[in-house]
Amino acid sequence: MRVTHGSIAAGGGPQALTIGNFDGVHRGHQAMLGRTVERARALKLTSCVLTFEPHPREFFSPATAPARLTRLRDKLELMAAAGVGRVHVARFDARLAALAAERFIEEIVVLELRAAWLLVGRDFRFGAKRGGDFALLEQLGRRDGFELEAMPEVALQGERVSSSGVRAALAAGNLAAAERLLGRPYVMSGRVAHGEKLGRELGFPTANLVLRRQPPLAGVFVVECLIEGEGQWRAGVASMGRRPTVNTTPTPLLEVHLLDYSGHLYQRHLQVRFLARLRDEEKYDGVPALRAAIARDAAQARDFFAKKTNA
Repeated sequence: MRVTHGSIAAGGGPQALTIGNFDGVHRGHQAMLGRTVERARALKLTSCVLTFEPHPREFFSPATAPARLTRLRDKLELMAAAGVGRVHVARFDARLAALAAERFIEEIVVLELRAAWLLVGRDFRFGAKRGGDFALLEQLGRRDGFELEAMPEVALQGERVSSSGVRAALAAGNLAAAERLLGRPYVMSGRVAHGEKLGRELGFPTANLVLRRQPPLAGVFVVECLIEGEGQWRAGVASMGRRPTVNTTPTPLLEVHLLDYSGHLYQRHLQVRFLARLRDEEKYDGVPALRAAIARDAAQARDFFAKKTNA
């Protein structure tokens, strides 16, 4: 898959295009990607996704923007797995935010990305102050020569699949509901950073992933981890939060303890798959109580994997 970045997206032949943030790449997004790839093959075009970094809501109001479900790296990997031929990651900045709806289509969709076919939802809004809608796209498609298709909503058991629905499920600790909407267990990833060695002192060494944005979930979880360069998912237990008992952090931290692992993880990329929620993060009365709680968490994680193996 070809990935391009920045405000200029020129290059390449005619494309079958879809546009969106695709945060989480949930089942609804997967249906859009699949339809785009399908039509690209039928029309002998390159399948292309136009997405944005940062997300528009992060640009306009970073303090109130919703929690990000998927880092850009993970989103691109999921799009590649869906068979997409190209992704253009447009820099969402003041210039793009001020671009009028018609100019957005003319400059980016038609001239730069050379869209011959376009797929969006009927509620798609675009351009400065969200001034463009599906009706305007129909007019512009006739004028500029691209075919427009409306993506129907994807629903499961009567519930519309959406990124906000996934966030709500994760915030409530309902990993099963999130997995149903995503079509896979929820995964976060990052590069392991140096920590304060507190976990090692407690007898439970951890791999620390510093989060640049507010995560969509919190608490203590049973997890599986995939270490960069390996093909084996390893059992573990993870805490997502601010460590209220010892050395509280100003921003959330994902700390992962791998069961029965003694290798070095610093600077290696780690994927963390969330399988079950054990409890809320709690403040304990001193280090001994914290150590005992972590030991209980590790024991519960071992029980989880033992039952999974014997099922």
